[in-house]
Amino acid sequence: MKTIVGIDLGTTYSLVAILQDGVPVILPNALGELLTPSAVSASDDGTILVGAPARARATTHPTATAMAFKRDMGTDRKLHLGSRAMTPQELSSLVLGALKRDAEATLGRAVDEAVITVPAYFGDAQRQATRDAAAIAGLHVERIINEPTAAALAYGLHQRHRELRAVVLDLGGGTFDVTVLEIIEGVIEIQASAGDARLGGDDFDEALANLVADRVKAAHQVDLRGDPHAWARLRAAAETAKKRLSSDACATVALVDVLRTQEKRLLSVEETITRTEAEEAWAPLLARLAGPIRRAIRDAKVAPQAIEEILLVGGSTRMPCVARLTAQTFGKLPLRKLPPDEAVAMGAAVQAALKGGDAAVEDLVVTDVAPFSLGIETSVPFAQQRAEGIFSPILERGTVIPASRVQRYSTVAEGQRMIHVKVYQGEHSLCADNQLLGDYKVTGIPSAPAGQESIDVRFTYDINGILEVETTVVSTGKKAALVVERTPGRMSKEEVEVARRIMARLKFHPREALPNVTALARADALFVELSGSDRTLLAGAIGTFRATLEGQREPEITAAREKLLSLVLSVRRSE
Repeated sequence: MKTIVGIDLGTTYSLVAILQDGVPVILPNALGELLTPSAVSASDDGTILVGAPARARATTHPTATAMAFKRDMGTDRKLHLGSRAMTPQELSSLVLGALKRDAEATLGRAVDEAVITVPAYFGDAQRQATRDAAAIAGLHVERIINEPTAAALAYGLHQRHRELRAVVLDLGGGTFDVTVLEIIEGVIEIQASAGDARLGGDDFDEALANLVADRVKAAHQVDLRGDPHAWARLRAAAETAKKRLSSDACATVALVDVLRTQEKRLLSVEETITRTEAEEAWAPLLARLAGPIRRAIRDAKVAPQAIEEILLVGGSTRMPCVARLTAQTFGKLPLRKLPPDEAVAMGAAVQAALKGGDAAVEDLVVTDVAPFSLGIETSVPFAQQRAEGIFSPILERGTVIPASRVQRYSTVAEGQRMIHVKVYQGEHSLCADNQLLGDYKVTGIPSAPAGQESIDVRFTYDINGILEVETTVVSTGKKAALVVERTPGRMSKEEVEVARRIMARLKFHPREALPNVTALARADALFVELSGSDRTLLAGAIGTFRATLEGQREPEITAAREKLLSLVLSVRRSE
């Protein structure tokens, strides 16, 4: 049987999993860790670092490190690692390639196929870009599945003999999704999805960092946001403070020698933030969470009180304010029956097993819905004129997929021989407020009076969220089709092959060296935060480890690495 893995390609962390003996299992990376940071960094000699060592360099080498690039999937944006510019697809492909190698090392066999998760509110361009990233990494995508749907699969695997209606709230590092589902006799029916593709834990980190930056600016007339290194350190400290505030009433953000002032004085920062103060800073973000929740419930046509269970997934749902918002909305406490960071990957493994024909899940069925409306630009008569740029939905959000829908339109001008089909996704009445997915022209329409010639426009939306548009001139039967793929950020087959060759030429640290690279990166990141005796002690351990690496004697390297990591851990705990 072919091996298909499930991959959660996350904004902050990514995971790879497989179903073994009917149970989803997260596969460890080269460091023995289950979570691989979605981070890429370039060292001074051009070597590419992926995962933990790259994330550790984010505070020491922010301009040579890229994170949160998932948010830019499907766009033309390029991110810079020093002098090297890379697309979000290329960066994502490096993470996927690392997961692929980790899975192969653990399973002892080649892995060429995967089910990959994306936020439910990812549009067509972002889904296509995810496929491109996988292709560059040498992976064939068996299925693109929505993240909350994947979490529902993992949840439903153990609930298949129950009948209940539930809501999955998925708040990760960069995205937020809400899914209403019903489980009946092993069938998981997705009834509605909503979300925000640019709202996640990173935004809560930034809000906390801005709170501290504003205090520092008021007290010292220095803006930490103006220096990349200072801001990177503050963001990392804010993330740590956010995690502490999940269990503690207050947290301290302390940065030693974070910035040199205009007076050439080194500035250190120590600010204490209470949970109440943090939640006040997060109020606008919490309000944004409430919108998709209400929309999903409304689309599913259920009352909040009719929801029997609320499942929280995604690391950011650990924040008490998120659980409190959920309890206030539904009138009951949410559940964490699955590990929040692992639930989506576990569900991807279940879907991979379904695709592979695993007998352990043969009685499990899942349906999904389109998370947004799809349609075209039209004009409508208004008095003696026509209003242009009006959005005409053809496939409404909430439609069970795969689906195919057709609508008939007519020419609007005397002797019109051509129509320009512009395809949009969104929920606004004006196309200008929605997202353009693609466009093409249909020519050869017979000349006739306005309104006499009809054109059928059919939208076909598959289970991977890929859209095909077909137009038919009714009087002649002439057809034209568009698979929406040349949207911004979408790569042609030739471009994918070029990217694969470029990625293959990049210089990577060998797999066996990754623990050493990671240990040094983590130690260096801690070193910049310390002062006094702790810093002197750590400097000695770093120097000893570097000297041991030069000797290339594996037992001594392992011992020095463990000693260094033990020191890093003990200093972290004492902070």
